[in-house]
Amino acid sequence: MPDQHAFDQPPAQLLRVGEGFHLSGQPTDASPGFSGKKADGAAELAVRSKVLATLQEQLFAESRYGGTRSVLLVLQAMDTAGKGGIVQHVVGSVDPQGVALKAFKAPTDEEKSHDFLWRIRKAVPGAGMFGVFDRSHYEDVLIHRVHGWADEAELERRYAAINDFEAELAANGTTVVKVMLNLSPEEQKARLTARLQDPSKYWKYSTSDLDERAYWPQYMEAYQTAFEKTTTGGAPWHVVPADKKWYARLAVQEILIDALATLNLQWPKGDFDLDAERARVAAS
Repeated sequence: MPDQHAFDQPPAQLLRVGEGFHLSGQPTDASPGFSGKKADGAAELAVRSKVLATLQEQLFAESRYGGTRSVLLVLQAMDTAGKGGIVQHVVGSVDPQGVALKAFKAPTDEEKSHDFLWRIRKAVPGAGMFGVFDRSHYEDVLIHRVHGWADEAELERRYAAINDFEAELAANGTTVVKVMLNLSPEEQKARLTARLQDPSKYWKYSTSDLDERAYWPQYMEAYQTAFEKTTTGGAPWHVVPADKKWYARLAVQEILIDALATLNLQWPKGDFDLDAERARVAAS
């Protein structure tokens, strides 16, 4: 029953980047398609987590009988937008043995000696896995455009390389789900302030967060360009309002359920004689 959700329109459709999309015109504090409040969202998240967990287990089980399909969630956002919350509250509701999480940091010297996709390819989820990229190959067109670390020709090469890479993933059975958590600068300021007021959150704070905040308009322009260059039929972008953490988690959960549901997953029938094995168990 993956389609029985509380949204009046599936977030996978409602929040999908399409022709004429403009990031500057997207609300960050809305809850599109969901009329409930925070408590309603929390209740729905719990209910739908069971659906997501079942679909993920079916994907994992399929791979044990020769299945080659996988799912990759690409999470991009400004700092404090809630990527960690998505990982904890959405991805964390499924069986961890079927999850492959990779949080990409600044590239090492070895990684810099290769093409930007070299380290990304090494982290692609294998058969049956639910992969998550906390930041991703898109850093190499976002921050590099903002700071001028790559010229226009190189950026165009990277956009094309990303499209080819994601098409290759799709051809090999990986469903790519791309999500940008759309946070307002005002909400980011509030979250940064809160981190500095709570000793248990100090570890989350980085002085570089404030440095990058100064480039907010440039980052929004870089995201807009990335959407225009890399939204494809096989790997579209979804922009999720993120000022309300509860809504962002619920929307991303529903987008993932939609992606998994389209795979028409089934439980493997096994490679044994069911009646014979039942009899053996009964006699043991």
